[in-house]
Amino acid sequence: MKRFIIVFILVFSISASYAQTEPVNYKATINQFKTFYNSNKPDSIYKHLGPEMRKELSEADFKSTSGQLKAQLGPLMETTFQEMSGTVATYNAVFEKGSLVLRLQLNKDNQIAGLLMQPVANKPVALADDPSLIETPVSQKILSGSISGTLTMPKNANGKIPVVLIIAGSGPTDRDGNNGNTIHANTYKMLATALGKSGIASLRYDKRMVGKSISSIKEKELHFDDYIDDAIALINLLHDDQRFSKVIVLGHSEGSLVGMIAAFDQPVNAFISVSGTAQTADKIITEQLKNSPDYSRNGMRSILDSLRKGKFTDQVDPSLYALARPSVQPYLLSWMFRDPARELHKLKIPVLVLQGTSDLQVPTTDAEKLKKAKSDAVLTIIPNMNYVLKDAPVDRDKNMETYSDPALPLKPELVTAITGFIEKLK
Repeated sequence: MKRFIIVFILVFSISASYAQTEPVNYKATINQFKTFYNSNKPDSIYKHLGPEMRKELSEADFKSTSGQLKAQLGPLMETTFQEMSGTVATYNAVFEKGSLVLRLQLNKDNQIAGLLMQPVANKPVALADDPSLIETPVSQKILSGSISGTLTMPKNANGKIPVVLIIAGSGPTDRDGNNGNTIHANTYKMLATALGKSGIASLRYDKRMVGKSISSIKEKELHFDDYIDDAIALINLLHDDQRFSKVIVLGHSEGSLVGMIAAFDQPVNAFISVSGTAQTADKIITEQLKNSPDYSRNGMRSILDSLRKGKFTDQVDPSLYALARPSVQPYLLSWMFRDPARELHKLKIPVLVLQGTSDLQVPTTDAEKLKKAKSDAVLTIIPNMNYVLKDAPVDRDKNMETYSDPALPLKPELVTAITGFIEKLK
C-alpha cells in the first residue's frame, strides 16, 4: 500500500511540449497555496478553485482532505518548480515529514483547475542493454485511456515462441517493478531479461494511472475489475500476435489475483503465481495492522465491517488514510470479495505457484493454500527468496535493504522454475 497519500486527483489536459520557465501566475498561486495551507485556511484555498475542481470536490471534503494531509506530513516547507507540460506545472513539494510531487493546473481565469499530489518516484538504475534482446514499446487502448508497456524479444528468435504477460503487484508499481514509495529493485525488468535470454518473450506494463499508462478515471472511480480488464486486453493482444506460440500469464503479489481471474476463459495456456496471497483483501489488511495501536485496528475493523455492508466511511483517522481514505474505499470494496483460492480453482490450465521463504509480505502458508485449491498445480518454495524475488535473510531490516538495490540479481531458482515450467507446456 502507499506510504504517502494521493491528495487530490483531477483530470489534466497535458500536451507533449515541455518548458523550464515558471510562469508568473503559477508562482503566485503556489505561494498563495503554501501560505493558506500552513495557516490552516483550507477555505481560502477553496475560494481559488475553479469550477472544474468544485464540481468534483465539495468544500467539506476539501477541508477534510487538507486536514488529513497536514496531520500526516506536517507544514509545507518548500516548493521547487520542475517543469511545465502544456498548462500543468510540476513542483517538488517538501513537507516537514516527507516529500510529494505536486502538479498544478490553472484555467484561463487563473483559478486552480487541477491539483495533484503523489509520491516522489525514485529513478531506478538502468540495466545494461543486452545485445541478444530487442525491446519495443507497446500501447493498448482501453475505454478510459491506454496501457503502456514494453515487449522484450530474443533478437534471434526462430519461429513462434512463448510469451509471458507480467502483471505487477500492489501499489503504484511500474513496468519494471518499481514504485515511488518503497520498492526500487527492477524486478520485472530483470525477469524480462532473464526470460528473453532463455528464448521466451515477455510483456510488462505500467499499471493503470502509473508511469506512461493513461486513464481519465479518478482514484474514487477505480475498481479491481479495471486491472482485470487491462490484463484481458493485453492477453488478447498477445494471442492475436502470430509471433507467439503460447500465452502465459504471470502475476506477482496482488497481480497474482488479477492474473488468475483474467486468465479464466481467455486464450491463455498457463498461469504462474509469484508471491500470491491466498487471503481476501480484508484479511490481508487486518493482518497488516496486527501490531498497530488499538485505535487503528478498531478503526479499520469498523471501516471493513461497513464495506461488507456496501457502505463507505467518510471520516477516517489519519493513521488509516493511506489504506482506507474515502476515495480508495470503492476499490477496497471491489477487491475484498475476490477469494484467490476460489478463483484459482476455476482454472483448467497448468498452474505454477512460486513462493520465497523470506517474503515479509506473503508467507509460504499462502502458497500451500493455493496449491490445496488447485491440486494439480506445481508448487515451488524457494529458500531465502523475498518479496522482490531476490536473495534475502529473514531479518527485516536487511531484507528491506534489497528493495532499494536495483543491481542485486534475481534468485536464480526463480528463473529456472519459470523457464522449466514453460518448456514442459504442451
